[in-house]
Amino acid sequence: LPISLASKPLEIGAMGSTSNASVLASREERDFFFADDAEPHATRRGEILKKHPEIKALMGPEWRTKYIVAATVALQVFMGWFTTGWSALPFLIAAYVVGATANHSLFLAIHELAHGLGSKSITANKIIGIVANFPIAIPYSITFKPYHMAHHRNQGHEDMDVDIPTAIEGYLITRTAVNYIDHTLRKAIFMFFQIFAYALRPVFVKPELQPIDAWVVTNWLVIFAFDFFIYAAIGPQAVLYLLLSSFFAGSIHPTAGHFIAEHYVMEGKVETYSYYGPLNWLTYNVGYHNEHHDFPNIAWSSLPKVRTIAPEYYDNLPQCKSWPGVLMRYIFDDSISPYSRVKRNAKVD
Repeated sequence: LPISLASKPLEIGAMGSTSNASVLASREERDFFFADDAEPHATRRGEILKKHPEIKALMGPEWRTKYIVAATVALQVFMGWFTTGWSALPFLIAAYVVGATANHSLFLAIHELAHGLGSKSITANKIIGIVANFPIAIPYSITFKPYHMAHHRNQGHEDMDVDIPTAIEGYLITRTAVNYIDHTLRKAIFMFFQIFAYALRPVFVKPELQPIDAWVVTNWLVIFAFDFFIYAAIGPQAVLYLLLSSFFAGSIHPTAGHFIAEHYVMEGKVETYSYYGPLNWLTYNVGYHNEHHDFPNIAWSSLPKVRTIAPEYYDNLPQCKSWPGVLMRYIFDDSISPYSRVKRNAKVD
């Protein structure tokens, strides 16, 4: 699945841009994009390192991550206390605007820590990840790592990459939709509840990938103990604030646009897109997604430097212009669906 360089970057995310409707089959016949060759990142990584060996100096953890995590956790505990007693509407607004943004930032801190980029110590990365998990209120920081590493090693492999929607998702959302309005409503409902798909899909697709070990048990015990502490010390509304923050963080929220923007095929068969906008400031530069997949051992703070050092490899790739825009495009563009992903039938070494 070669990626050719265009004369200028294609911007993905605005309504009406680069529709695949003219080349896609009807909803009833639609299927995933299938590829027989390897994902593009390993090849590009080798080429870049050969041409720009100085990039190796960027590899390694970022010491500031743990302090940003601590500050974000403190913010969420404060907000849980501060919003106690608020009426429904301002409470929901606070959970959406402040809470969801903070918890989504913590989702992506856990992502960084899963790559071992918060400390040189494996144990320290796990501990910081559990701390980042506190305000999310549902334990997952330990179980996230094996599934995410499988996504990197086996991008598009249908038996290993749980980031890919399942066939049943495609069937329920797209193939059984009777018209454009029906399809649009189904996609909107999915996007509203998409956090559940990301949480539950690994359990059904590859449950054996993460055995129950001491770290998993510790993660569960510590997070539920934290939840009980918040309940006892502040009250049930504070726990509800944290839970709603996590729900909104994975729903139709500006930061959640990266779930769609990263790997949904929006142009030709290009399967990874970067976003270089201001929401990266809140999300550990996860928008630099081509750079991240090319160099998963480079921390968030140095990913922009990868593009600066090797602009010839990134500036002309298709880009996502707007995370909120790509959410709207996913919902309203009939050509985009759960099937807009590249699948590989076997891992290519």
